[in-house]
Amino acid sequence: MLKNAVVLFNLGGPDSLHSVEPFLYNLFCDPDIFNLPFGQKLFARLISHNRAPKICEEYKLIGGKSPITEWTEKQRAMLQDNLRKENQLTDVYMAMRYWKPFTYEVGTKVKSINYDKVVLLPLYPHYSITTTGSSFNEWKRYYTGDENKLVYINDYYLNEKYIASINERINETILNFPENVRKEIQIVFSAHGTPVSLVKKGDPYSIHIKETVEAVMSARGHSHAHHLCFQSKVGPMKWLEPSTDNMIRLLASQNKKNLLIVPISFVSDHVETLFELDIQYRQTANECRIENYIVMKGLNDSKLFVEALTELVRQKM
Repeated sequence: MLKNAVVLFNLGGPDSLHSVEPFLYNLFCDPDIFNLPFGQKLFARLISHNRAPKICEEYKLIGGKSPITEWTEKQRAMLQDNLRKENQLTDVYMAMRYWKPFTYEVGTKVKSINYDKVVLLPLYPHYSITTTGSSFNEWKRYYTGDENKLVYINDYYLNEKYIASINERINETILNFPENVRKEIQIVFSAHGTPVSLVKKGDPYSIHIKETVEAVMSARGHSHAHHLCFQSKVGPMKWLEPSTDNMIRLLASQNKKNLLIVPISFVSDHVETLFELDIQYRQTANECRIENYIVMKGLNDSKLFVEALTELVRQKM
């Protein structure tokens, strides 16, 4: 029987307050995000040291660490169980880009086992050089095994089960609104932003996001008014717009008082959903007198989402 491996790629996150600064250092060292002609490590050291105190305060408010590793481990275990139930002798690993377990550790381990095929599956449904591209580039730096055994999955932003998993979560969240306002809900899709310069270079991420939103709303028969916005801007560069906080203010000015926030580019909860959306922007919503501001929880342990991953792997096997 063939023995295969699947590697799940994700961002990773600090597992304690002490690891926030080294996590940020690894992030700012990434040439696929910040490509400086010289002095990148010095830049990373300075900016991570300066930002760490503020970011630590954010992590304190969500439990003192990122839950992304726990959710990715849950997804890994569920995917492995699904594949083994189908009589596929498959080991599933997770490889984080900026924190443990690091990609180089996983690449070394996978190379040491004589797998027949290795499927590289990013937990980023939408392709960007800053996410999937960066993870693949890191893998190539450290995996020295047979390249012919590798199978790359670049994106799956229109996979039917992935779309269904989002709609399942939306439907669950709608039930948290008072029954008499459910028809008035504004569905606000909030995606992690990117610099406009990246879009101009041909990065397809923003197009993938828009197509996912269209597919989600089409699958639900355009049940509600919906909007797309972008969060997590860093630095002075022009980023994708409108920003999430400005979208909240705009809807409030139009007397739209019931907002369902959908974190569309994330497949598990972490600081961008638990702090930025659910704490920071909730304050904006309160200031704008939004009556019902409810953030959809991440896909996390969604069986439908893991079925989507299982389907993707099965096709490649």
